[in-house]
Amino acid sequence: MHPEGPRATAERILAAASRLFAERGFANVSVRDICKEAGTSAPVIYYHFGDKKGLFDAVARRRISMDDFIGKLDEACGEHEPRKALASFISVYLSSFPERAFDPGLYMRDSATLDKNSAQMVVGGLERIRSMAVGVVERGIALGEFREADPGMASDCLLGMLNRVIFQHIHFAKVSDREAYRRFVTEFFLTAMK
Repeated sequence: MHPEGPRATAERILAAASRLFAERGFANVSVRDICKEAGTSAPVIYYHFGDKKGLFDAVARRRISMDDFIGKLDEACGEHEPRKALASFISVYLSSFPERAFDPGLYMRDSATLDKNSAQMVVGGLERIRSMAVGVVERGIALGEFREADPGMASDCLLGMLNRVIFQHIHFAKVSDREAYRRFVTEFFLTAMK
């Protein structure tokens, strides 16, 4: 056992469970596995998290949260000039995307069932990100910097280009020159919106 306070014990359990759930998913990790990895006992896990599902939910909330990333994007979008805001948005998106939030094990409730809580957290975060992009495009149109276009569709196209690079890397380990891609997408999108 580790001589530490309750908060440190909970953090150690969360760290161990996070590694295991991310690698294997909910159904393929036992409380015994977590105990062994964390150097603790089942009653300690139950005390802190209620049950295995409570622990999984705590791990998912922590790992899947996109709040820090969204905060960085929001700051980038705060740039008054829409063209600069869009360039900053693209740069932050490609350099700071929280790839760990998409470890497949965090979405697998059972071996073939998607965990609805995890999926809802991601969908909510992605919708907030889309809203930010729409806001920048709308501001650019209103100021005459961008041509008249459907802001939602324009934002969907932009996010599609960005997500292709991100998800190719996450799911297929494809390495891209993100700086070159950032320059290309920025120029491409701004040219399309002239």
